[in-house]
Amino acid sequence: MQLTREFQPTKHSPEAHWLRDKKVKDLMETNKRRLVEVPYTASLAHTMNALVVNRVVAVPVAAPPGHWIGAGGSMIMEADKQTGTVRKHYIGMVTMLDILAHIADADDEEMDGGDGSDLDLKMSVEVSTIIGHCLEGLSLWTLNPNTSLVDCMEVFSKGIHRALVPLDSHMDNVTGVELVESASTYRMLTQMDVLRFLKEHNSELQSITSKSIQDLGAVTENVFAISHRTKLIDAIKSMRIAMLNAVPIVRASDIPEEDHKLLINGRGRKAIGTFSSTDLRGCHLSTLKSWLPASALEFIEAVSTSPLFAEQSGENPKRELVTCEAESSLAVVIDKAVTHHVHRVWVVESQGLLTGLVSLTDIIRVLRQSLMS
Repeated sequence: MQLTREFQPTKHSPEAHWLRDKKVKDLMETNKRRLVEVPYTASLAHTMNALVVNRVVAVPVAAPPGHWIGAGGSMIMEADKQTGTVRKHYIGMVTMLDILAHIADADDEEMDGGDGSDLDLKMSVEVSTIIGHCLEGLSLWTLNPNTSLVDCMEVFSKGIHRALVPLDSHMDNVTGVELVESASTYRMLTQMDVLRFLKEHNSELQSITSKSIQDLGAVTENVFAISHRTKLIDAIKSMRIAMLNAVPIVRASDIPEEDHKLLINGRGRKAIGTFSSTDLRGCHLSTLKSWLPASALEFIEAVSTSPLFAEQSGENPKRELVTCEAESSLAVVIDKAVTHHVHRVWVVESQGLLTGLVSLTDIIRVLRQSLMS
């Protein structure tokens, strides 16, 4: 089952031809990270620890072959290179947002109980039980190493954030993402890996990346936010409902009717921070338990100054808000996203008020559209 189509030969820009000559395997030459995975029997606490230690926000879940239906019906196997014997079946993907969603299923009384025993119980369940809580967890795909970068960008422009890449695939003529694959070794390719590659080769793309994000249509105007009074647990719950990985934090208004438990319209508001599911990489389970009743703003300020966060991110103790303006060039926004390793750059006007956002999906989408026009 294949998601993408073969492209018919048309007259494209020199940049498009340059990118079509680049393959997924070219990106993997610089991506030497081993694949981080967890067994289907791992607890959520163990899985969260694996995410923290390995500085990743998603891991594939492996199970014995022949006992599971993979996410979306996928059949992605690891097999012995010499004998072809199947050793494991990747049955799905678990992200930090999946774990957030599972935590958010608890009632307020459970989360505010005081001793954290309910959270301990929720985090002791097997990771296989939460696959699919969020749509991204069902997006388990492979990308053939010989897929062109342009075709890869089409996949990632549709909201797929990551895909497994078999390093010894036998399906050399396949392009696009696949639900069926068998290989002895895999690595993960993400949207951020693509942007990092494009940033390194910006000189070949300047005719496009020199244009403003506004002219390219990269700005999403709907901005859902939380206030500085929103509790961490309420932020988690609201993000779970909206399927968002990150939201800006704005100053609460003086309007009595404003509900700080829900997402609010952030347009025209002053952003003072960002709460992201990746912030959980900066704390272990014991830390998370103590911060659930606190505000999301207090949490990110505490996490960003912790030694663990500094060790993982290599960032300054106090993280700056990553913003741009509608007139900013695409090259500037790509640089900011890659340098700060964020999946969203907030768009502000001259007074610093929010007017929109640019996601990695937006960047890849408009760049590919410009290449193919």
